[in-house]
Amino acid sequence: MFERPQSGERAILVHAGPGGAPDDSECEEFRELAVSAGAVIVDEIVSARRRPDPRYFIGKGKLDELSASVCEHSAELVISAAALSPSQERNLERELKCRVLDRAGLILDIFAQRARSFEGKLQVELAQLRHLSTRLVRGWTHLERQKGGIGLRGPGETQLETDRRLIGARIKQLRERLEHVDARRTMNRQNRVRAEVPTVALVGYTNAGKSTLFNALTNASVYVEDQLFATLDPTVRRFELPDGRDVVLADTVGFVRDLPHELIAAFRSTLQEAREADLILHLIDASDGNRWQRVRQVNTVLKELEADKVPQIRVYNKIDKLDRKPRVTNNRAGEGRAVWLSAMTGEGIPMLLDAISERLQRKTLRGVITLQPTQGRQRAKLFEMGAVLSEEACDDGGWKLELKLAESDLHRFLKRENLPADLLEPLPVQETA
Repeated sequence: MFERPQSGERAILVHAGPGGAPDDSECEEFRELAVSAGAVIVDEIVSARRRPDPRYFIGKGKLDELSASVCEHSAELVISAAALSPSQERNLERELKCRVLDRAGLILDIFAQRARSFEGKLQVELAQLRHLSTRLVRGWTHLERQKGGIGLRGPGETQLETDRRLIGARIKQLRERLEHVDARRTMNRQNRVRAEVPTVALVGYTNAGKSTLFNALTNASVYVEDQLFATLDPTVRRFELPDGRDVVLADTVGFVRDLPHELIAAFRSTLQEAREADLILHLIDASDGNRWQRVRQVNTVLKELEADKVPQIRVYNKIDKLDRKPRVTNNRAGEGRAVWLSAMTGEGIPMLLDAISERLQRKTLRGVITLQPTQGRQRAKLFEMGAVLSEEACDDGGWKLELKLAESDLHRFLKRENLPADLLEPLPVQETA
């Protein structure tokens, strides 16, 4: 048993995964994650193992090679690209005599460094404690000791049990605090719905340029840096579309391949903005050769969050690196499906704003409404709203009107005029083109 070091930045990366050696893109992303965490990479070892070893994950030969590299480079940290079980992590630390971390722990460390807001810090701490609660496997010598002192000697509560109980209490406390934060966030969303201010959520793979685009659209000053997970804290700003409507833009945390489940759970309230949004801007790095793989990974997380049914515009960013011109591609309904732009130079942003305006047209209802002769004021109001497509006089002096209007406008009209909610005989529902 050894005492785990509390710090260390000289790191050796172990690229290993079940089923064979990882590809170059996975190795590069893992390298960028380590650099983002502040690690100084002194060596890298690639292991192509079909089945993980139950004790060390890597084989005995690679373990000897790794141990020699740790001694040669005076490494303080070994980071594994593969997820390690608590026992594998402990066994590796025993053999290597240095701290061992897997990819999930590395991402959690990055999040801990970047969180700035009160909510962000709470979410990261909760994710770390959930992860740590599975790692209490007597990796520290002090966890073997029992409490001492008068009245406490003998077979009492071990330090391991004490740590587990304290972690459980802290997790409960953090959950309660985040519930209050989530309640405020939910109230803000409800206020926006009542005020009929639509919400647009920015999602995308980390380092796709979300914060740059957010600043370009809202004139905000969100931190921007060419690194993974440069910004974590949820940011919401209001901006105006070309047609004069106000829109709320919500910047969410960047996604990454195999995002730890502890983080998805902890940041669920933040990512709730994506699920409750009226429109999602899925930002994609057009210069990334693996962009289609990134798109699938982001969509997988959105599906897990039950946000996959929200209308989506794909925004291909960084066209300045490809020497391409901004453009818009439309779907069959004539709506903007994808926009190619550069958030850095501003090229194509007007096209994006127009596409957002088109897609945020409220769900349109078509149907027939019958008014009595005494409801002339309501008839005039519908004409004033521009909702009447055709009119037919009834034998009793009333009117039969064919309408086309936004669903929210219809509900507001019926409520204001004290008319029954089922007065409209609907025609097929469609989206405004």
